[in-house]
Amino acid sequence: MTIGAILRGKGTGVVAVGPEERLDAVARKLSAHRIGAVLVRDEGGAVLGILSERDVVRALADRGEAALALPAAEVMTRDVVTVGLATSVQQAMEIMTDRRFRHLPVMDEGKLVGLVSIGDCVKARIAEAEQEAEALRSFVVAG
Repeated sequence: MTIGAILRGKGTGVVAVGPEERLDAVARKLSAHRIGAVLVRDEGGAVLGILSERDVVRALADRGEAALALPAAEVMTRDVVTVGLATSVQQAMEIMTDRRFRHLPVMDEGKLVGLVSIGDCVKARIAEAEQEAEALRSFVVAG
């Protein structure tokens, strides 16, 4: 199974913020959408960074309440790792596990086409395992 297959089922919508959006507004957006990360994009749509719940917590731990007034660009992770549509779910899970993050932007021909989470990948792997088990059951019964 590929990341492209996940996006076909999940959709390609991505929640994003601008680099100047304050951390308190970002936290409200994360909560309202019930998500763990947002992309930080410029006016042209280019991905500048990713800002996760962990980034918010670290900023609060370092700066206290004053962190809530910081712009997203100051708190975001700038080194954004991405995957393509043809990346296998297994590869994506390995990247997220090795790098210790839970969200991967998906790019196609240099353009953002979606975002997948570790939860999306786990769900896909479970569905794949269930399909394989059912196929084996059918083979044994028919055999």
